Amino acid sequence: MTNFLGYAPSEVDLDSAKAVIIPVPYDATTSYKNGARYGPEAIIRASLQLEDYDLELDGDVSSQGIFTTPSLPVIVDGPKQMIDLVEIEVSKYISKGKIIGVLGGEHSISLGAIKAFKETYSDFSVLYLDAHSDMRQSYQGSLFSHACTARRIKEYVPITLAGIRSVSLEEKNFIEQSSTPIFPWPHHSKSNADWVNKILGTLKSDVYISIDLDVLDPSIMSAVGNPEPGGVSWLELMSLLRTVSKTRNIVGFDVVELSPGEGPESCSYLAAKLVYKLLGYVVL
Repeated sequence: MTNFLGYAPSEVDLDSAKAVIIPVPYDATTSYKNGARYGPEAIIRASLQLEDYDLELDGDVSSQGIFTTPSLPVIVDGPKQMIDLVEIEVSKYISKGKIIGVLGGEHSISLGAIKAFKETYSDFSVLYLDAHSDMRQSYQGSLFSHACTARRIKEYVPITLAGIRSVSLEEKNFIEQSSTPIFPWPHHSKSNADWVNKILGTLKSDVYISIDLDVLDPSIMSAVGNPEPGGVSWLELMSLLRTVSKTRNIVGFDVVELSPGEGPESCSYLAAKLVYKLLGYVVL
């Protein structure tokens, strides 16, 4: 696997880089279509087609330095062990003051990254963008299935769910009983800006953004394991991320659940563009 944007290792120095990309090719708990383990490689490969200069931000995001780590080895003992490994790896780069982007892989890996950030930031919350609430207590016999990720995160830090359009009755009851902020899609606010502002009102000063690509509409993102119709558009997602970046300190993020074999190459390119836009919003 090459580096994000295709830079040779000699061209990106870890010490001077503002951002670190960590590929995690893990999908052992996927429940419908697998293949998310190929997501990190597909995103990085597609990133070679990106322009360094970002027209909206009027800047070259890559000039800030984007260091790509080797892919994490897959632990077959179970998702808990994989989550622990992600936590250890992310902690290394938090201690170096880096903005961290984790590439999945399935959504369960997000828990490890978030646990690492919790140890550093006190006024900290998670913005969880997904078509599904992932609030099950357990799924298919595991507490650490991708379908339980948001529930496990909430045990550590405040979490806001947004873009949700598929929830089980068990999850609905837990969300209500636990007073978890949830912003379903499509929203019933006066405008998209109003929806975004309501989300902002639930976030702490330091924010980690976790993005399951199935939050997007399948018409532009079909390469996911659990597609759900009626999703967010690219511009609507950019509006949310842009506003969060202007009003909160984004300390890290993940982009997960790309299953490149389930859709056209344009889906991998979209995911790479999303990673680059997020980096731009944070470092420029």
